[in-house]
Amino acid sequence: MSASTQHKELDETQSLDQLCINTIRTLTLDAVQKAESGHPGLPLGAAPMAYVLWTKFLRHNPKNPRWANRDRFLLSAGHGSMLLYSLLHLTGYDLPLDELKNFRQWMSKTPGHPENILTSGVEITTGPLGQGFANGVGMSIGAAHLAGKFNQPDFPLIDHFVYANVSDGDLMEGVASEAASLAGHLKLGKLIYLYDDNHVTIEGFTSLAFSENVPRRFEAYGWHTVRVEDGNDLAAIEGAIREAQNDPRPSLISVRTVIGFGMETAGTRKAHSDAPGEDAVRAAKRALGWPEDREFYIPDEALQHFRACLEVGTQAEREWNKLVEDYTKRHAELGEAWRMTMKGELPAKWEDALPKFEDAKPQATRQSSGEVINALAPIIPALVGGSADLGVSNNTDIKDGGDFEADSYAGRILHFGVREHAMGACLTGISLNGGLIPYGGTFLVFSDYMKPTIRLAALSEVQVIYVFTHDSIGLGEDGPTHQPIEQLAGLRAIPNLFVMRPADAHETREAWRTAILRRDAPTALALTRQKVPVIDRKLYASAEGTRRGAYIIAEAQDANGEQQTPQLILIATGSEVALCLEAREQLQKEGTPVRVVSMPCWELFEEQDETYRNEVLPPDIAARLAVEAEARLGWDRWTGTRGDVLCMERFGASAPGDVTMKEFGFTVENVLKRARALLNK
Repeated sequence: MSASTQHKELDETQSLDQLCINTIRTLTLDAVQKAESGHPGLPLGAAPMAYVLWTKFLRHNPKNPRWANRDRFLLSAGHGSMLLYSLLHLTGYDLPLDELKNFRQWMSKTPGHPENILTSGVEITTGPLGQGFANGVGMSIGAAHLAGKFNQPDFPLIDHFVYANVSDGDLMEGVASEAASLAGHLKLGKLIYLYDDNHVTIEGFTSLAFSENVPRRFEAYGWHTVRVEDGNDLAAIEGAIREAQNDPRPSLISVRTVIGFGMETAGTRKAHSDAPGEDAVRAAKRALGWPEDREFYIPDEALQHFRACLEVGTQAEREWNKLVEDYTKRHAELGEAWRMTMKGELPAKWEDALPKFEDAKPQATRQSSGEVINALAPIIPALVGGSADLGVSNNTDIKDGGDFEADSYAGRILHFGVREHAMGACLTGISLNGGLIPYGGTFLVFSDYMKPTIRLAALSEVQVIYVFTHDSIGLGEDGPTHQPIEQLAGLRAIPNLFVMRPADAHETREAWRTAILRRDAPTALALTRQKVPVIDRKLYASAEGTRRGAYIIAEAQDANGEQQTPQLILIATGSEVALCLEAREQLQKEGTPVRVVSMPCWELFEEQDETYRNEVLPPDIAARLAVEAEARLGWDRWTGTRGDVLCMERFGASAPGDVTMKEFGFTVENVLKRARALLNK
């Protein structure tokens, strides 16, 4: 047999372990080369540690990817997606080989970065570095809370681990540092991260910008750390994972790997991304003892070994189901609560618990929100949440909910500290872990700190509720650093996110109702610091109109109270709705029929049929004035070319809230002035 022929044959001296590892590596090479794009470096270097984790430790059932007590595996370094796709196919998830061959192509289940809504077995959407790291902390928080609430002696319903592959880039990101600090404080011992320590990023060696002692940093956070000096040492990797499993702290296992192992460019930045080229693929396969000309080749022995998890996983879930059955018999009340929680069922007639706010005095909508939370919390045990150190100001604390802390995981009040970015990512992780409805609060202006996490929550189609208070210049003395201007426009630009700015307590109640019912997408509430009138719903339309995003809160009338065709439509959100109602009264006294539209949620209004939208905003009524103490961007869609917008066109100023509102023109007098100018066009 010639040397050339030998190179085309599988090296039969490879152990079964090495055969399986090289199967992962070569599937990656073929997929990236066929797509002519991708990131082969990470999968080639990290394949051994992933193989050990998936074949010796990971408790999962590919036939039921949503089994509640499965271990979670997160690929935080989402650019290495072929590592995950290879493992999912090899272990029997619903990811056919043809999907690997369609890597990064239109409508494939193997996009460039993993997406939880597309691919069976993908737990989270990753790609922006650091996010997956922080999502995993949230998952561990969610699991710890469920365990603290439901586990009983001899009945560990929830005892799974959260594993992740994290990269140098992940650990450079600030969100990972925030989340790591929180995880160490909370002693989340079921959290085990495998650090792919390959010393390479896109620009070159990590020493260009990253020279700290990472394990020492994590020890300072309160983590358990282990070093594995050789990323191909399977026994050392196995030993490190076992050690981590037995430590009560979260664990970081630093595994020294070689990026692009097997490639001629291994160990350099050139191995990080992009297709290596056909010649380089052949050379890499040759170095790995693999048939050079066989694409997407999976040896039978390797596939059989990987697929052994199907029987093991099915049996593990079967035993767990029996445990749940016995638990329900022994603890009937808890068993029913468990069933409802994990099914995501809301209690019957839960809406009856929503406060009515009858005869309520003027109050800030943040206060109204707090009342809704505490009315719902006893009825919906799945509701958990807190704040980025602003609980008292955001009104997010659950009365008698108890603090979620180390060794007190049944508590429902989450304290994220001054870590808005990590809070956002953790909320997504809690939601994806299952069973809970998480919310988190901060000032609206600080939503900028968590914008990437909000975007990923919307992309991931998860239920998260953001409680953003201090929603305008009306917050007053804290000044322009804390007064949001452009934040609403930025949030409204995110697809699949509902942004709701309620006008009063009644609309706040309805906004929370919408958020609770919206199980497959996030909702952001924008709430006032300053008191606003509680609109008399006997005089004005029911706040149930909030459920459609926008509604006619006050119709145009003549002096006898008879409905008339409006000459002008005033459109507003939040605290400015009451302002427009006052202006309407004056205009109608002058003989100008005026309609006021409360528009708490643009996105929800957009979902209504055209007939309803035209009823609220008739196309033939061009005189429209929108009033919102935020940036103008986006309002032209609703006001049209002949309309006007009273908005903020600069940063705010430090002064009492009523003064800032007056000085920036949010007064009845200025609304009247702008309205009359429109009518006189």
